[in-house]
Amino acid sequence: MSEALFESRIDSLELIHRGKVRDLYALGADHLLMIATDRLSAFDVVLPQPIPGKGAVLTALTDFWMQRFKGRIPNHLDPTVDLSRYLRPVELAQCVGRAVVARRLRALPVEAVARGYVIGSGWKDYQASGVVSGVRLPAGLRLADRLPEPIFTPAFKAPKGQHDENIDYAGVEQLVGADLAAQVRAATLSLYREAADYAAGRGIIIADTKFEFGVDSSGRLHLIDEVLTPDSSRFWPADQYRPGGSPPSFDKQFVRDYLETLDWNKQAPGPQLPAEIIEKTAAKYREALERLTA
Repeated sequence: MSEALFESRIDSLELIHRGKVRDLYALGADHLLMIATDRLSAFDVVLPQPIPGKGAVLTALTDFWMQRFKGRIPNHLDPTVDLSRYLRPVELAQCVGRAVVARRLRALPVEAVARGYVIGSGWKDYQASGVVSGVRLPAGLRLADRLPEPIFTPAFKAPKGQHDENIDYAGVEQLVGADLAAQVRAATLSLYREAADYAAGRGIIIADTKFEFGVDSSGRLHLIDEVLTPDSSRFWPADQYRPGGSPPSFDKQFVRDYLETLDWNKQAPGPQLPAEIIEKTAAKYREALERLTA
């Protein structure tokens, strides 16, 4: 995990999209090659330095959870494809430990967020109105308080260059229809509860997480993209959790906290990170993987 990959170069395939973290390539008509780089974004800006090993951690954790959940819901992974048929050795080397082959599915335009604690944008909405994505919460909650029950707080996945928008459940029904909306909500809360219970036994609180879903040609729901990683979730060490403040975490919140101390306008280009911040961030990602999969 010591060698960082900021950007992949796979000339044998068509590049479809280079996201904040993942590079997507066309692999025939029915598949995608998804490479998790070591890029890190904060405040919607990709920072100039990678976090060594980060992409491998995201890939390993996603695979771990998808294998755990595969009896409950199908996913987009197709391990039967032999990449050596498509890529040159130098290209294959970029894929080791950080790439997956995925079936092409129709991605739903919804970020399916489950919250078990009130934090982040949910805390801001709660302070303003007592309501998060149409769900009214009890009065008197403190920052990072546990909710009586996990709640479904979706967001509309905005087009590239625009910010995602928090919506209520009725908004999900308008986007994907009542039947799929019900499936997405049920799957989101069920998977979150199972994962939170599992992680609690390993000393980690999953405060919230976002799932993404897609459907195949028959309309069957699949789990796609990344699953329960430090990039898509808030992982807190249970032994350091104290409501009323922002708990320490196993994710890029450590980097965000550092950036907040700088005189930076949160616009590209992002600032250079000190070696100590890079090393500590990489260690936090590795610790999350080790605790959850050991």
